[in-house]
Order: sequence, then C-alpha cells, then structure tokens
Amino acid sequence: MISPNIFLMVVPFLVAVVFHELAHGYAAYKLGDHTAKVAGRLTLNPIAHIDPIGTVILPAILIIFHSPVLFGWAKPVPVNFFNLKNPKRDSAIVAAAGPLTNIIFAALFGLTYKLFTILPLPVSILKPMLITCIYGVQLNLIFAFFNLIPILPLDGGRILAAFLPPRWAYSFSKIEPYGIWIVMGLLFIGAFNFIYYVFVLPLTNLFL
Repeated sequence: MISPNIFLMVVPFLVAVVFHELAHGYAAYKLGDHTAKVAGRLTLNPIAHIDPIGTVILPAILIIFHSPVLFGWAKPVPVNFFNLKNPKRDSAIVAAAGPLTNIIFAALFGLTYKLFTILPLPVSILKPMLITCIYGVQLNLIFAFFNLIPILPLDGGRILAAFLPPRWAYSFSKIEPYGIWIVMGLLFIGAFNFIYYVFVLPLTNLFL
C-alpha cells in the first residue's frame, strides 16, 4: 500500500520543477532572449513543462516502490545564450534564477507552515497541510542545491563557466557531454548526503 504522504509531495514537486524552469525562461526573456516565450514555455501550465521521464515516469516509479523521496525534473526551458545582452554575465544570471527561485519558494512554504500552526484548524486538515509545507521546503531546497553542483550542464556549472577566463571556460565546457555521468558518480559516492546535511537540513530547520 502506498503511503498517503507520498501524494502530499506531488504539489510541492510540481512547484519546484515548474517554477525552476519558468525562472530560467523569464530571466532569459528579460535579458534579451525570447526563445522560451516563442516556444510557449513562459507559462504556469504544468503541461508545458512536463518531461515524460523526469516529471511522470521516474516519480511514478518512486511512488510505486515506496520511496521516501520524490525526485525528478521538468523539460528544460530553451535558452539561446547568444541572444542575451551580455552573454557571459547574463548566462550566470539565467542559470542562478532557477535555484534562487527554489530557495524563495522554500522560504514561502516555511512561512505557510508557520501560518498553519497558528490557525484553529482541525487536525484532519492541519496535519496534511503541515506535511505538504515540509515537503515544499525540502524539495525546493534539494532542487536548488542539487542544481548548484558546479558541473555542466547543471546550473552551478553554467554559473562557474561564466566566471572563468575564456580559455578555462572553453576547456571546462568540454566536460558537458559527460557531466550527467560525473554528477551520478558524485551522488553514488555520497554527494547527496553532503548536500542534504550541509545545506538542505540546516535551511529546513531555519525556514520551519
């Protein structure tokens, strides 16, 4: 039997992945690149951001196998960095917009949690709302700091590349085709635990 708590992750999960990608597209749009807007991705409609594997299949598998954590991703928002007003600087801003938005939403879920604790609600309503808010804080922080790992194609890699000298940035860009395998290797040797205990858990305690 699937734990009811798993289903309370769904809304926070969608908020985390959709607003993360939307933030990238909106930042790029404000900085001169209209690619995401033309592609119809500057929308709050979750359907426009759904990736069949990352938003549907993987989360479904995690739910079926009673995973304590719901994880996945949305369809990446298309960005043409050459259209940006200042490609080197603005690419870092566009990359940072996603994780920053996740951190803001984590704080908002935390504020909502505190609000619910002072409202005179019956336990049957209060408990699922509080659990949803806790997931909202943790999932958004996980998305933020996972994406800040400084390896391409993650946001942290793009931010790092923007601050490297051109020659170093070019050399660094060559690892992008292998970046996802490097990240998976890092996760295998405990990078997720590092992210969780160093960043996610302290900020969760702060926001709640």
